Amino acid sequence: MVSKKALITGITGQDGSYLAEFLLEKGYEIAGFARSSSTGHLGNIEHLRAEIRFFRGSLDDERSIEAALSEFKPDEIYNLGAEAAPADSFKRRVYTSDINALGPLRVYEAALRLQKSGHQVKVYQASTSEMYGAPKVVPQDETTPFIPNNPYGVAKLFAHHNARIYREGTDKLWVACGILFNHESPRRGIQYVTRKVTVAVACIANKVKNPPLNEAGKPIVTKDWKLHMGNLEPKRDWGYAKEFIEAIYLIMQTDNPDDFVIATGETHTIREMVEVAFSHAGLNWQDHVVEVPAFMRPLETGPLCGNPAKAKQVLGWEAKIKFQELIKLMVDSDLAKFS
Repeated sequence: MVSKKALITGITGQDGSYLAEFLLEKGYEIAGFARSSSTGHLGNIEHLRAEIRFFRGSLDDERSIEAALSEFKPDEIYNLGAEAAPADSFKRRVYTSDINALGPLRVYEAALRLQKSGHQVKVYQASTSEMYGAPKVVPQDETTPFIPNNPYGVAKLFAHHNARIYREGTDKLWVACGILFNHESPRRGIQYVTRKVTVAVACIANKVKNPPLNEAGKPIVTKDWKLHMGNLEPKRDWGYAKEFIEAIYLIMQTDNPDDFVIATGETHTIREMVEVAFSHAGLNWQDHVVEVPAFMRPLETGPLCGNPAKAKQVLGWEAKIKFQELIKLMVDSDLAKFS
């Protein structure tokens, strides 16, 4: 039996690394698309270096995408690469749009050329709950109107709508979208609020003298053990990234490409998340957390709460690890890492 070949963009990130592990266990031949400017450090997939073939390039470089697809000829393309942090997208609006909006378009075009050469290929596009913005309908499903509230969400929506056009138009490109709600893990970058909190909890609990830097380039906790945060009231639907990867795989195994909301169906405030994280380490969050204007978003998103009914009905998938278990899992990991 000939194994399937999968090309993963964003392979060094949280989702890419879990997906690479998942597909390797299923016997896939994996290629990773890594940024040309990268230092060569493979981060979350360093342990898989010998099992993966790498192509250097970027989603803003059409030639590098074309070269990777032409040479590797994947059966499945998982486009997970992105300029990833929604809050940071306000500072890098043009670059975010080039990577998150035009990047997928370049992937679709390269996949279409591969298809026209006689090679059948499926494309997965990583869409996001950030496309909903501040929705008037709770929970959100595949039919809820999109009104994104940040440049990240706007760019992702461009790619999402284009996926439908390639799919439903005369091109008939097989492209499906997973509208993933917030999904976290110990592999999440520190610039994301969940990991920022769990790392800070570990640094405070373990009295770490040289904590890592936050998104502003300053120590994530101050010398008097304070964590500077933005707005604590936004509501999110948080799930476990490792579980969401299985949903992505199942989406790609369907006969007909479609869009799927992947979520837990529960919503919690950032304040609740902070309380659970600090409490799990035996700390009172009110002694350490300070809301500061510098970390407030210009325009807030939410409440976000996904309705995963379609994923359960069509894919047979539902989240098992929910909010409290997820946050505690992340805190335990960072308590061990930052000791």
